[in-house]
Amino acid sequence: MFRTLLISILAVVAVSIPAAATSAPNATLTGVVGPGFNISLKNADGTGVNHLDPGTYDITVTDNAIDHNFHLGGPGVDQATAVEGMGTFTWTVTITDGTYTFVCDAHPTQMKGSFTAGNVPPPPPPPPPAGKLSGKVTTKAITLTNGGSKVRSLTAKKYKITVADTSKTQNFHLSGPGLNRKTSVAAKAKATWTVTLKPGKYTYRSDKSRKLRGTFTVKAAA
Repeated sequence: MFRTLLISILAVVAVSIPAAATSAPNATLTGVVGPGFNISLKNADGTGVNHLDPGTYDITVTDNAIDHNFHLGGPGVDQATAVEGMGTFTWTVTITDGTYTFVCDAHPTQMKGSFTAGNVPPPPPPPPPAGKLSGKVTTKAITLTNGGSKVRSLTAKKYKITVADTSKTQNFHLSGPGLNRKTSVAAKAKATWTVTLKPGKYTYRSDKSRKLRGTFTVKAAA
């Protein structure tokens, strides 16, 4: 009977040890700062961290610059690399409900990011980057291009328009819903306008020539 009992105990131990050894590993995150003015925190699949479930995480941070650092802070967490140092570090942190930030302490307004965890909703997505357009007017032609192609239709959002007015007798005049921007007729000029284009029809023209004229439409974003 004693032998039977001993065998039973050993069987239980044999089953229990592998069960403990196969507990799930911590989720992993990757942080990078430098060498330029960039800082990021990413999930294991390479996507940026916007929201996490509460739990324990292993964070590998690569600090590539002696003038930047990676500082992670939030409820129960305050971990940072040295501004004057470089290297790769691994932190094991416990994330709870709340908002967390990661910044460079030397450049906190330029190099920063944040994410939420638990019951705190994720932050809204950032606005789409401004599109880039090029306008040009000469004594004989006027153009508005997007990546080298004539603008015919655009999506409503913010755009940065670089205008080259190469004529002292013409100008570049852009108008449409909520917009009326132009260069001077009497002088050559270079200008950069940051504008928000709304749904509707827009016209670019010279105020001194009816022949120098173009139009395009702006559609609402999906």
